[in-house]
Amino acid sequence: MNDKTKELLERTFVFGVNLLKFLRKLPDDYIYRIPKVQLGRSSVSIGANYEEAQGAVSKRDFTNKIGIAYKESRESVYWLRILNELYEDEKYKPDFKLFLKESRELKAIFLTIKKSSSENP
Repeated sequence: MNDKTKELLERTFVFGVNLLKFLRKLPDDYIYRIPKVQLGRSSVSIGANYEEAQGAVSKRDFTNKIGIAYKESRESVYWLRILNELYEDEKYKPDFKLFLKESRELKAIFLTIKKSSSENP
């Protein structure tokens, strides 16, 4: 396993853990519960699928797992945007900005890996 792979594995792990910790801070109201749960699931799924991709049994399996990590990062962006709009408390805005930036960067990384993997069978 190369250093870039290790770095991305750690980055996705930290993203998921930090986002779960952040979600715990947000108020618990019925209407917000749905996006919070969805975001929690999609954010940790990014790293889980990238981790699974490392043990892929074939190039096709690898590409599939990377594709799922890409989709989950897109979904994380979506739920972060929703929660950012729902929570009007300004104290959360800097955190939302950071998480949105990271999830968009992860989305771009996984799209690049997916394209590269698909083009080089």
